[in-house]
Amino acid sequence: MSRYTCCAGYMPCSGRCGESKCPEFCLCTEVFLCFGNSVASTRFLLQDEFNIQTTQCDNCIIGFMFCLQQIACIFSIVAMIVGSEEIQEASQLLSCLADFVYCTVCACMQTQHKIEMDKRDGKFGPQPAMAVPPVQQMSRIDQQVPPSVGYAPQPGYAPQPGYAPQPAYGQPYGYPPAAPPSQGYPAPGYPPAAYPPSSYPPPGYPPSGYPK
Repeated sequence: MSRYTCCAGYMPCSGRCGESKCPEFCLCTEVFLCFGNSVASTRFLLQDEFNIQTTQCDNCIIGFMFCLQQIACIFSIVAMIVGSEEIQEASQLLSCLADFVYCTVCACMQTQHKIEMDKRDGKFGPQPAMAVPPVQQMSRIDQQVPPSVGYAPQPGYAPQPGYAPQPAYGQPYGYPPAAPPSQGYPAPGYPPAAYPPSSYPPPGYPPSGYPK
């Protein structure tokens, strides 16, 4: 309550009602005398804190509530000007219906507020934390068998029958070779004994009439 501000700081009177001296009394006064502003300011505060947007369904319900209140107000003004009892009764019915819809919508809003605050306080269980991916190793050219690429297999994982693992990226099929490079490399007789020729280019090349 030490951080309490009237109507969550969204009204011109916020911070000027003596909240720091007696926050409990100011809160009770806000709820009883400014109930609509109290509910709306709480909604705005939670939306700003948790970066929540109003859904299209909520917008339709709130818009219907405002339209019904405006229609009831117009009927009351017309009944007062004309003086017709029928219009007066219709305006009273519309006013009762508008109040009923308003109280219902406020109850739904406050339920949403309570759920969001319970989420913030961790009453629905711990928040899912983003897990850090496991460390991967890069292959080196001096390794005969490169390390496993990608993520480690999950515990209890068994490959399906007939499954053959694919080679790592950039490695041809058949890697690593069957024998290390030190055995039988290069092949015997390579390069040929008469390669390159002793005299290059051969005599008589290019021809005498060949343009230079």
